[in-house]
Amino acid sequence: MKNSDPILRRPTFPYFAILFATIALVGLGLVMVLSSSSVKSFEQNGNTYSIFIKQLLFLAIALAASLIALKLKPELWVVLSRVAIFVSAGFLVLPQLPGIGKNVNGNTNWIGFGPFTIQPSEFAKFGLILFCALQLRRYEERARTDHPLNILALLLPAVLVILGLIMMGKDLGTALIVMGIAGAMLFVGGLPIRNFIAVISAGLIFATAFVITQPNRLHRFTAVLHPFSAQNYKFAGWQTAHSVMGLASGGVFGVGLGASRQKWANLSEANTDFIFSVIGEEMGLLGTLVVLCLYAILIYGIFRVSVQTKDIFSRYACAGIACWLMLQVAVNLGSDIGLFPVIGVTLPFISYGGSSLIANCIGVAFVLNVARREPGVRDYLAHRKSSRGVVSGSAA
Repeated sequence: MKNSDPILRRPTFPYFAILFATIALVGLGLVMVLSSSSVKSFEQNGNTYSIFIKQLLFLAIALAASLIALKLKPELWVVLSRVAIFVSAGFLVLPQLPGIGKNVNGNTNWIGFGPFTIQPSEFAKFGLILFCALQLRRYEERARTDHPLNILALLLPAVLVILGLIMMGKDLGTALIVMGIAGAMLFVGGLPIRNFIAVISAGLIFATAFVITQPNRLHRFTAVLHPFSAQNYKFAGWQTAHSVMGLASGGVFGVGLGASRQKWANLSEANTDFIFSVIGEEMGLLGTLVVLCLYAILIYGIFRVSVQTKDIFSRYACAGIACWLMLQVAVNLGSDIGLFPVIGVTLPFISYGGSSLIANCIGVAFVLNVARREPGVRDYLAHRKSSRGVVSGSAA
């Protein structure tokens, strides 16, 4: 079954582009978690592989959840989207309950289970996207009638509830990502530019007020401007300064896999927030460009699926997932290069962390689920399956 069309125009391209980019990012993530966490793992557990083994376990769970999401019928996704916001809100309450919630670096947004922790806000991002997609479908369907709905009234109450629960745990980084996702979905949903600017301005005012009322957070934001200055370097500017040093010392080809110097106590979160810096130090400029290219392929493929699908709900959900990943990548990389303050946002598929990895993989599995229903991909996969059946029958 040959196809003479240019590869970018083939209906199967987004599906395989997403699949390839995700597998490559997850594989690179495993390698870099092993490298970046070895020192920290040995200090905490006397074993250089303990954090890496946990990540392997998280990946196994992520793959199992992704297979379920990949096979789930469209009708069931719609049913899940109806309760997603309530389930998300319920999980976000748990970290605030005594005996259940766990404090990590001043943020109470974790649930502890023995040696493992779960961050409900990672799953709440996906839940919010599903809810917004369903509401935007309602908005689009009613827009054609004499009784249109108000797009802000449909989305903002739920967004504000999720933001409020996240801010109870003092997790500004996740709150900013959620605000960005909501803003992006309002934009693709057709919110008039004037109203969109008003919403974004209100969000910026909220974020600014939260920063200036917290001295430690304000210091972190001001330190990003001069991380190497005498008053900042050994305090709020330490992580940013050593992240930039790691990236700069890598050169074009890097110092070699596993040979990072900054992961030796200079970057306390080398395997999570600053894993991109370790990639730049060990694999050089070429390594960072490969990472950026993989993210570009992934996000482009997801947007292509969003544009191609005829299902309104799936279109908005895929667009929301693409914006989610794009925002998270931008904020993480911006923090690592000193453009943004350090606000604790992981790098999708690469950073250590079970909640992030599982939620990201489920999100991509949803997109692949949508892509597999498109005629071009469906016919191609059916042809491949029938071809394998013929070959197996002939061999028998």
